[in-house]
Amino acid sequence: MTIGSQNDIDRLKEVGKIVALTIAEMKRHAHIGMTTKELDDIGGQFLKRHGAVSAPKSTYNFPGNTCISVNREVAHGIPGSRKIRPGDLINIDVSAELGGYYADAGHSFTIAPSVPSLTRLCQYTHDTMMKVISSLSHGVRLNEIGRIIEIEAAKGGYKMIKNLCSHGVGKSLHEAPTEILPYYNKHDKRLLREGMVITIEPFLSTRADYAIEQSDGWTLCVPDNSYVAQHEHTIIITKNQPIIVTVA
Repeated sequence: MTIGSQNDIDRLKEVGKIVALTIAEMKRHAHIGMTTKELDDIGGQFLKRHGAVSAPKSTYNFPGNTCISVNREVAHGIPGSRKIRPGDLINIDVSAELGGYYADAGHSFTIAPSVPSLTRLCQYTHDTMMKVISSLSHGVRLNEIGRIIEIEAAKGGYKMIKNLCSHGVGKSLHEAPTEILPYYNKHDKRLLREGMVITIEPFLSTRADYAIEQSDGWTLCVPDNSYVAQHEHTIIITKNQPIIVTVA
C-alpha cells in the first residue's frame, strides 16, 4: 500500500507493535522440551488478546497462527509435535491483521547452549537487515535492497537464499511491489516512493542459496546441512529514514 494519511501510519504502527510483541512473547517462552505447536499457541493467544488475526491463517489457511522454522527449515515451518532441543536455531515469523491493516516481521535466535557460529549468523543477518533499512528513502532504486543484501552476505562469508523475497504489505499480506529480490538485478528500474509500505527480510545462509518446498506444501528447507537466519521488519518509506512499524 501507499500511505494516504496519518491514520494509515497510526494503524500500521498499532498492528506492527502487536506483531513485535507477539514475537517477543514467543521467544521469551521458548524452551527445551516444548513443542513448536505449544509455542505457536502462545503466539495465537497473544494475538487474540490484542484483537489481531493471524494473517497467514486468514489469508492462505496456513495450518498455524505463526510460522516456526527450526534448523534446516528456512521458512513457513508448520507448528507441530517437534520438540525444541538444546542449540536449535529457531525462526519465528509473525504476520497479523488488525482493522484492515497488515504487518509482518521475523526473528531468528538460538536456544542455549548456543553455538557461536549460529549466534553470529543471527546477529549478522539482523545487522544486514538494518543496514538495508537505513539506506532506503524516496527515489532510491528498489534493486538497492538486493544489492546491499548481496554485498553484505559476501562480506560476512554467507550466501543469500535467492528464492525468498521481500514484498509489499499494508492492506493485505502480500501486495505490490512484488519480487523484491535479495540480490542485485540491473534490469529492475522500479523506484521507492514516499509512503510505500514494504518488508525487508534477508535470509542469509552458511552455504545453500535456495530453499526447497517440502511435501506438506508449506515448509521450505535447505537441500543440504546449511543453516539459515532471517530477520524481517515492515517499514514505511519516507523522504528521510524509513519508519519501522514492527517495533514494540
